[in-house]
Amino acid sequence: MKVLVVEDEKSAAKRLITLLNEVDPAIQVLQVIDTVKKTVQWFRDHDGPDLMFLDIQLADGLSFEIFDQISISCPVIFTTAYDQYALKAFEVYSIDYLLKPVESGKLARSLDKYKKMTGPAEQVVNSLTLKDALEMLQGRNFKERFIVKYGGHIRSIPTGQICGFFSEEKVTFLKTYEGRKYVVDYTLEQIGDMVDPSAFFRINRKYIIHLGAIEDVA
Repeated sequence: MKVLVVEDEKSAAKRLITLLNEVDPAIQVLQVIDTVKKTVQWFRDHDGPDLMFLDIQLADGLSFEIFDQISISCPVIFTTAYDQYALKAFEVYSIDYLLKPVESGKLARSLDKYKKMTGPAEQVVNSLTLKDALEMLQGRNFKERFIVKYGGHIRSIPTGQICGFFSEEKVTFLKTYEGRKYVVDYTLEQIGDMVDPSAFFRINRKYIIHLGAIEDVA
């Protein structure tokens, strides 16, 4: 397996490489890169790796800038110091994320998830989904869209198209005004903190409804 490490902390990169060698000695680390600019150039000059470990904050900016400039189809595992709760957003469209300092057991599980993948199509990351997740991490605004998986594709559903969220058999769904529903990787409690309370109202423990979808209240 050929791996690219994009990490601007030398100690973190060294630790990751050591753990990779311990977990699977057959892994070949192609290079360690510490900036957005160098990463973009590397992909332009080389064939893509089998897997990329990507830090979110790099020496010259945030890693989503990479996806603004080039198309990357290799699977991604994020490495970051962001807190675990917020990073649930990144699980929607990456193999996994690893909190620093990276632990051997968690690294092994992430690599196992990669090896069990049926194909790379679902793992393509783009700047839209990464920016959306990053906005949630930084807590700037209420969510403007939800990223969902639909078959082998990833879709971005604007919040304005959502008539509500509901829970069914411990699974959370969003429903659009067109009548389509999608699984979302959040609990209703988490969604309640993400959406604008002036637009969405939790009517009971199983439903959050957009006010525009309410026609009558008895």
